[in-house]
Amino acid sequence: MSHDNKTEQTVLVDELEGLKTDLLTLNMGPQHPATHGVLRIEIKTDSEIIASAKPYLGYLHRCMEKHSENLDYRGIIPFVDRMDYLAAMNQELGYCIAVEKMLNLEIPRRAEVIRVICAELGRIASHLMFFGTYLIDLGAFTPFLYAFNEREKILRLFEEVSGARLLYNYIWIGGVWNDFTSEHLTRVGEICDALHQQLSQYENLVTGNQIFLGRVSNVAVMNEELCYAYGATGPVLRGAGVKWDLRKNRPYSIYPELDFDIPVGKGEMGTLGDCYDRYYVRMMEMRESIKILRQCLDLIEEGPIMAKVPKVLKLPPGEIYHRTEAARGELGIHLISEGEKKPYRLKIKSPCFTHVSMLPAVAKGLMIADFVAAVGSIDIVLGEVDR
Repeated sequence: MSHDNKTEQTVLVDELEGLKTDLLTLNMGPQHPATHGVLRIEIKTDSEIIASAKPYLGYLHRCMEKHSENLDYRGIIPFVDRMDYLAAMNQELGYCIAVEKMLNLEIPRRAEVIRVICAELGRIASHLMFFGTYLIDLGAFTPFLYAFNEREKILRLFEEVSGARLLYNYIWIGGVWNDFTSEHLTRVGEICDALHQQLSQYENLVTGNQIFLGRVSNVAVMNEELCYAYGATGPVLRGAGVKWDLRKNRPYSIYPELDFDIPVGKGEMGTLGDCYDRYYVRMMEMRESIKILRQCLDLIEEGPIMAKVPKVLKLPPGEIYHRTEAARGELGIHLISEGEKKPYRLKIKSPCFTHVSMLPAVAKGLMIADFVAAVGSIDIVLGEVDR
């Protein structure tokens, strides 16, 4: 190479080293298949590495809390259903308990047991949805088919007792609106037996799979300190190793009578609080829900399914904050009454909203594909985030 060419190349290298490049801004969503709903996340990337992520909410906002100020207490239940539409029974239960506490209502024993059966079946159906869709996020399609096969059995049962597959309006203030027959209870036992076997197959298929472990281990670590800072609850908090479950720590309904464990992340496949631990906790929770359901089948007894509730329902003046352990974390119901047929204010504390706000804290330094795994691991439903 001649002296002139060498000089020209040196000048070109110097110019390139002096260049300052901007970060590339990408929009993930609001209809991206891996965002689990109408969520838009603005990510700034340096090649494949994320420098920052900013969630934009509101695409599914329905003014649910404002609508509730113009509805009677019974009329709010269908609106509550539509928050976390993948675990609607848990939403209904939390709201109805808050209203019943203000009324000092005593719920019939049979209704209490049926409510817990519905809540735990709803938790399993929700976690099966997580299992199936999370593996699709990571590139595996077959587990989705297995999960939906089992979930369909639960939805069919719900459809028979409530008339709806997804949005039930089944748990009412004072009890439940329709009774479980002996045939329905037998089906619950069959679902438990089948799922117990299926969960072992899922673990053989997925949990020990090296490709899966490579995608979720040491990715998007949400440790105990971060969870406390943001107020994380549910599987996200338990995935960080914190043994906190309202069904045990602040029990309600018949949960004090039931024997079950609280699964927590252990950091067995990577760092404590990573995507794997959040996955692991939900898989173990399904096993615990099966234990709860089997105990409920032993506890259920004949009797009424509705308490005596006034036709025109007015709550005494005052306010209450009640929280329950829904499928995705602590669902808080803050209700203020002025003694009228309609609430003065209904405020929902959404666990999904909290978990979405944690994404910017873990996004920096992740590859784009790993960020998709992080979004899927917190298992959000945008109906509950936006309300």
